[in-house]
Amino acid sequence: MKATLWMSCTIVVSLFYLLKSEECIDQDDNVQKLVRVGQPLAFPCTLREILHLEETNSSLTWYKSGNEAPITKNVHSRIHQNANVLWFLPATFQDTGFYECIIRYRHPTRCYKSVVRISVLNTSADLCFDKELCYFQVIPLSSVANIVCPDMNYFRDLLIHWFKGCEPLHREGIISDYIIQNVTQKDTGNYQCKATFIYAGIKYNVSRSISVTTIKVPVRKTAEILYPRNNTIEAELGSSVFVECNVSSSKESLLAITWKLNNTPVNFLFNSRIHEGYQKDCSDEENKFSTVPLNITPLKSEDYGQLFLCHAGSVAAYISIQRPPIPVITHLLGGLAAFTVIIIVPVLIYMLFKIEIVLWYRKSCHPFLHKKVSDGKIYDAYVLYPKNCAPNSFVLSVLPEVLEKQCGYKLFIFGRDDLPGKAVVSLIDETIKQSRRLIIILVPGSPSYSLIEDAPEQQIAVYSALIHDGMKVILIEMEKIKDYSDMPESIKYIKQKHGVVCWKGDLTERCSYSANTKFWKKIRYKMPPAHPRSPDLLLVPTSLNSSPAIET
Repeated sequence: MKATLWMSCTIVVSLFYLLKSEECIDQDDNVQKLVRVGQPLAFPCTLREILHLEETNSSLTWYKSGNEAPITKNVHSRIHQNANVLWFLPATFQDTGFYECIIRYRHPTRCYKSVVRISVLNTSADLCFDKELCYFQVIPLSSVANIVCPDMNYFRDLLIHWFKGCEPLHREGIISDYIIQNVTQKDTGNYQCKATFIYAGIKYNVSRSISVTTIKVPVRKTAEILYPRNNTIEAELGSSVFVECNVSSSKESLLAITWKLNNTPVNFLFNSRIHEGYQKDCSDEENKFSTVPLNITPLKSEDYGQLFLCHAGSVAAYISIQRPPIPVITHLLGGLAAFTVIIIVPVLIYMLFKIEIVLWYRKSCHPFLHKKVSDGKIYDAYVLYPKNCAPNSFVLSVLPEVLEKQCGYKLFIFGRDDLPGKAVVSLIDETIKQSRRLIIILVPGSPSYSLIEDAPEQQIAVYSALIHDGMKVILIEMEKIKDYSDMPESIKYIKQKHGVVCWKGDLTERCSYSANTKFWKKIRYKMPPAHPRSPDLLLVPTSLNSSPAIET
């Protein structure tokens, strides 16, 4: 019976020993913890598998190397395990050694181990800086940095005091880090953080020494587009445009540079009319310079105003194309041409159509013009013509038919309108003074040419026209007179001053009696506006309606 009991105990102890000493996968993290004698220490198990403890059928246990029994989980013990954290409250010199954190999985069976070295140093707590128990930290210049008070994460509600050398930094708080907003060379030095930790009613002093070194960290240069810079260039329609996107970046950067329009690469849009070239890179000791060309051939009107964007990483810049400004001289010439057109065109129109314009104006403003007639004249024209010649039928028949019946004028024709028994000279003089125009009929080869200045009628009429009243004269050639050398000087002068109108009509054709032919328009133009007693209706008489108006 005793033998059986002894064998059973031996088997149980052997199994326990096998479980303790089984081969575990060693996670060699080379972790070392330093602590001053009499100060508390707390640190967790660093195994990565600890993250799965709550989800798997596993266990975590702390051991001191060489001991088969696990460290107790009684929180009132000086050394104990609380969850995955190992506590020393406080640490003694005899605690120096190696401690193992072991995780075991039952299904499937496997084991992981991490070893931590604890060094308990017997140094004075009054030192401003403990060289033997010192943590090292490097912070970059020109940055916002935190100086960390190590292994304080598991000490709750600590009021931490910071020192540099032995000088207080006047920085207190429950946060374990000392924050420097803009690190400079002056921040290099020895720091110490001190606090009081209360656990189970017992106060423990905690201090850490940190040696801080500042270093200059090279700033990685972000990409910068040197050109374009959101600017505009000028180019003629149909020309070729060549633009380069120049980018500066850090020497180590790998930038893909591309030209885009409406967020789409140009190479996908224009069938090679607009395309980007190959990227070219060159470097110096610190920077890299990249160039990507953009070619537009030919430039079209729809390209104006578009934003061609060069993208380089997270930065972009555009270039826009616009038409070249018109030179000032072009503006001046254009303005001068416009001004010339504005002035000359109306003048040309008036010169070409002045007769029609004047006649239209007289007809449109007929009531207004008649109100202005207050010269006391009785006749619109005095007709002077050679007697016993071919023009008698023209003077006595055609002129009254057109100017009086159709146009409303009142003519005085000697031989038709004179009263018998009245003195000829007095009658002619009085009648001419009461007339607004003088119409002189000229017939080629007529002997009246030499007599026109001898007859009383001609003398009085010409005198009034040339000297006395300044009367306007209308010369009518019954046929074209090429040579005026045999004409009296007075006729030559009148022709030079007032011009001449040549009759080309046919006295036998009724169409020549229309007031709308060129000949009669010229006569009407030279005549004054029609008197109000006979409105200028410019209508062809009923007897002429059967014949169309012909320009003569």
